[in-house]
Amino acid sequence: QGQLVESGGGLVQAGGSLRLSCAASGGTFSRYALGWFRQAPGKEREFVAGMSKSGYSTNYVDSVKGRFIISRDNAENTVFLQMNNLKPEDTALYYCAARPLIFLADVVWTGEKDYHYWGQGAQVTVSA
Repeated sequence: QGQLVESGGGLVQAGGSLRLSCAASGGTFSRYALGWFRQAPGKEREFVAGMSKSGYSTNYVDSVKGRFIISRDNAENTVFLQMNNLKPEDTALYYCAARPLIFLADVVWTGEKDYHYWGQGAQVTVSA
């Protein structure tokens, strides 16, 4: 059973940067497709960024393209979300998610139901 723990959230001014980390344990990290989701107050949780198991494919929601970068370090069992040029509308609770796979190494999964393991969330607050 995989476990995920996020860190790196906080308060930042608009235009600033943050890097979220998500450390995995209890599973084979290199077999995971990975994703980041967020949920703002009063809104549904939404897909933000995803990376295939192979690490060769990524996908982003349009609102963060060019500003956010997802990456992974299989040696450290960690996935990152580098967030640049942050905007107040990026304020949300950010979750990392993982899906263990044997095949489909280059698929990026974007649905909540696609993922099996979830972290507890990290708060990101962007002030105007």
